Amino acid sequence: MARRTKGDLFPLEKYWAPDHTVIAQKINRFKAGGKLRVLDLFSGCGGLSLGFHAAGYEITAAVEFDADAARSHGANFHPGDPRHAEARDITRTPPKKLTDALGLGRPQAAFDVIIGGPPCQAFARVGRSKLREVADHPEAYRHDPRARLYIEYIEYVKACAPLAVVVENVPDMLNFGGHNIAHEICEVLSGLGYVCGYTLLNAAMYGVPQTRERAFLIAVHRDICDRITFPEPTRQIDLPSGYDGTRAFALKLLAGSDTHGPDSFWKQTPEAAADLPPAVTAQEALGDLPAIYALAELESGRLKRGARRFDDAVPYMFPNDPSDYVLQMRHWPGFPAPHDLSDHVIRYLPRDYKLFARLSPGDQYPEAYRMAVAMFDAELSRRRRQGEVIEEGSKAWEELRASIVPPYDHTKFPNKWRKMEADKPARTLMAHLGKDGYSHIHYDSAQARTISVREAARLQSFPDGFVFRGTMNPAFRQIGNAVPPLLSKAIAAELMAHIGKCLAAPAGKVAAGE
Repeated sequence: MARRTKGDLFPLEKYWAPDHTVIAQKINRFKAGGKLRVLDLFSGCGGLSLGFHAAGYEITAAVEFDADAARSHGANFHPGDPRHAEARDITRTPPKKLTDALGLGRPQAAFDVIIGGPPCQAFARVGRSKLREVADHPEAYRHDPRARLYIEYIEYVKACAPLAVVVENVPDMLNFGGHNIAHEICEVLSGLGYVCGYTLLNAAMYGVPQTRERAFLIAVHRDICDRITFPEPTRQIDLPSGYDGTRAFALKLLAGSDTHGPDSFWKQTPEAAADLPPAVTAQEALGDLPAIYALAELESGRLKRGARRFDDAVPYMFPNDPSDYVLQMRHWPGFPAPHDLSDHVIRYLPRDYKLFARLSPGDQYPEAYRMAVAMFDAELSRRRRQGEVIEEGSKAWEELRASIVPPYDHTKFPNKWRKMEADKPARTLMAHLGKDGYSHIHYDSAQARTISVREAARLQSFPDGFVFRGTMNPAFRQIGNAVPPLLSKAIAAELMAHIGKCLAAPAGKVAAGE
């Protein structure tokens, strides 16, 4: 297949560099003490926004298509202003329409930094086979309209002339259908007057109790600096098996000099020093939250089938020696913890609670399936000893088996289930949490359940004072789709410090590394 050029995706003649006067005005505003104003595109509930807010930026506006996520973003960053809680389709919301709706004036004057993560589903390898089946086309995933939403992101950059740009996405963004999308975006932004760089960062190395690997692209206008920096890790961890393979696939295209480009856009992933403290564990993140004993909840009738709403508040636990992470989540500036938790709710999975209790930490679906079959065999033998006639293949046999053994093929998708380990960070939270949550079974066998909404938020580093709109399933989806706020904060703080250092230094000093 012929290699497409950057012009196939972005006809550069349609773009122009922002007026240097506009950039100078924004620089002078920042130098005078003004906060950097952020526009968050594809914002979700606000993981990126929260990190930038915590680092001292002003969250001026957001664009988000999902109604529940948009309401969450508005509730947390612009409470009481319904304009900011409105869901917007970026393909139908050009920059001028957005700034008019929010009373922000001209797009070029409204924002200093644009951040966001165009929907990752089209980039992630996991979704490609399904897209092929639906479209009956071997490369259907390349035609998924979500995969072209990053072009809308570029349109906003062109119209708003930000000082800096941050893009987040899955590692497969670096190897999407034989194209390095991050590199192609850098080429376009470079043509618009920006210095660009991208790398892979793991959230566990920045204080998040989760081994989430993501690609980050940063661009800063050339009137400010001529190099890009990424934050140094604050924690160290030996990543689980599988991460090396994922990273190798993502970086496969970097072997060619044409992919590196004249500006060497790719930046080596920062290494964690050996003397750094270890990554935050699941128990350090969740140990203070009230226990929920699933079987007891089921037997008492308190846990029932149906939509799980956030209208039942439960009191906190107050351990004698809370972890530093717990204190951080309860006392996040601007988002203090409520008196009681109202989103500490779990899924109704009556077939599986006894199975969860018998799994060992680290067990995945193959182990769960074998355990379930053993549980079925034991129950079948017990009933037969009591005189029940249950022939193999009969309706009674099938019904009993279905009440104990999950129906999923144990030879496929071994990561579909996983019991967390208390002494390690959790694995990556996915948007699929909105459907079943089996990927994060609580490490406490006595509780025998999947994690709650608030526990998922904790593992993603959302503070307890951050609210999620909608019911349980939409909240899980919002959390799984989000950028971990602590990772976002590290990027935001590094970006602000770098911009300040560049503006304060004599020409060439920072670029030379002095």
